[in-house]
Formats: sequence, structure tokens, C-alpha cells
Amino acid sequence: MLMTFLLVVQALLALALVGVILMQRSEGGGLTGGGSAGGLVSARGAADLLTRTTAILATLFIVASLGLAILAGATRADKPIDTSLARPAAGGAPAAPAAPALPPDLPPIQK
Repeated sequence: MLMTFLLVVQALLALALVGVILMQRSEGGGLTGGGSAGGLVSARGAADLLTRTTAILATLFIVASLGLAILAGATRADKPIDTSLARPAAGGAPAAPAAPALPPDLPPIQK
């Protein structure tokens, strides 16, 4: 129940984060350094609503991711891959796997 709730919250946070990032104005230059460095540390740049919203959403996204990881690790239990091998037969030996049955609409194979 809690894991489902966190998955829904995680998806909503991801959508909101993408939307807020796409709404931000591009400074230009990208990795080439074409943007001005002064705009990065100015009071207007640091106090921008979209920048703060992005930081808050990113923090919530990371917290939700950590919560999901912790829940997934706590609810994991070791399970055998083949349950017929896990339960021994009446004689103490592992039970032989049953032959797969043919679908009812197929005729039997003739040799």
C-alpha cells in the first residue's frame, strides 16, 4: 500500500519536475559557456521562483526514490524459483516435474 502511494507520488514529482525545467528560460551556451556567469550568482537568479521550485521538486524526488529503495529492500524475501523442487516428495526425494499438458483443442501426437 505504501509502496503504491510512493510510486504515484514519484510519477507526479517526475512530471512536475520535467514541466518546471521546461518552463525555465534558457541562459544559452549550455556547456560552451555562452551564458553570463554574473547572472548565476545574482540575487535575481538565486531567488527566481522556478529555480527554487526546481530545487524543492528535485529534493522531494530524491527523498521519494530513497523511500522506495528502502521499502523494496525491506519487503524482499527469498523465494525459490521452482516451487516443485522446494517441497520434497513423500519419500524424501525432490518431486519430479510434471510433463506439460497439451491444450485441449490439439489432437494427440501420433508416432
